[in-house]
Amino acid sequence: MRSLIAGVVFASVCGTALAETCPGNPNALGVSREMTVRAADYSLLGEIQYRQTLPLADREVVLTFDDGPLLPYTDRVLDILASHCVKATFFLVGRHARAYPAAVRRIYNAGHTIGTHSQNHPLRTITNARVEIDGGIDSVVAALGDAKALAPFFRVPGLLRTSHLEAQAKARDLVVWSSDTLADDWKRITSQQVLHLALSRLESKRRGVMLLHDIQPRTVLMLPQFLAELKRRGFKIVHVVPEGARPVLAEPVMVASAGGEGWPRVLPPAQPRTTTGSSGEVAAVATADGDASAEVHDVPLPRPKPRRVAAKPRPQTVLAMHKQHAPE
Repeated sequence: MRSLIAGVVFASVCGTALAETCPGNPNALGVSREMTVRAADYSLLGEIQYRQTLPLADREVVLTFDDGPLLPYTDRVLDILASHCVKATFFLVGRHARAYPAAVRRIYNAGHTIGTHSQNHPLRTITNARVEIDGGIDSVVAALGDAKALAPFFRVPGLLRTSHLEAQAKARDLVVWSSDTLADDWKRITSQQVLHLALSRLESKRRGVMLLHDIQPRTVLMLPQFLAELKRRGFKIVHVVPEGARPVLAEPVMVASAGGEGWPRVLPPAQPRTTTGSSGEVAAVATADGDASAEVHDVPLPRPKPRRVAAKPRPQTVLAMHKQHAPE
């Protein structure tokens, strides 16, 4: 009886501490615990593709975000996570990190874990794994300014795993992450459908690593309600960290979103397939679980505006242009 009372008191104290550490949100989801993941203990993670996953307890969730950083969406995701005092793991694309280094440092300084997701996020099986893996690592480290700030975590683009790619990752002491569940947020469905899939699949599995994308407006739109629902349904967040001390980085210089892109981007109306069960209830969306090979979410970087050409260019300029574009 005394142990039960002590447990209740301990839970109450923890709940109070959480509310105090998350200003403005007494119902914050927060982080229940940290889990250190080492390459010596784990090699391939995620039940979608591998036999091993993280040893999570019932109703524990690890949030992961792929493909960033991309403004303004990554900034919005960070704001929402901060409002719930939630920490996640971000798998960054190298060329995006080169384009938005301040965003990379903001992710890190907000307390999140950063892994890599190749340099260019190819949509097909990687033919040159070494170049893609090393290039992604170099780009993210360049943005962070300290190699020790990068976790030895790697997620295969599109989850298109190969034995060669996994061998390259193992040779670099990288933990390859797949996932335990998906929300299909890269597909052309609504934010409410993403929310439905994320919650229903977590309820079915009762625990696991959730794969989301911080470059998708539909994900940003559903994220506040998703975190609130996780709290209401009794799920807890586990923050995965690498071993070793966490270096302190200089605060990033905040910059405006490239090209003045507005948010949220207007999406065309989705037309998902629906199914009718024996009870006559129409499902919110009918998709195939684990259809990771259909993942298509590569995002082009902003391109510089073309330089204006004079209305009456000099003759030598016209000649040079003709030579440049003439067929060989």
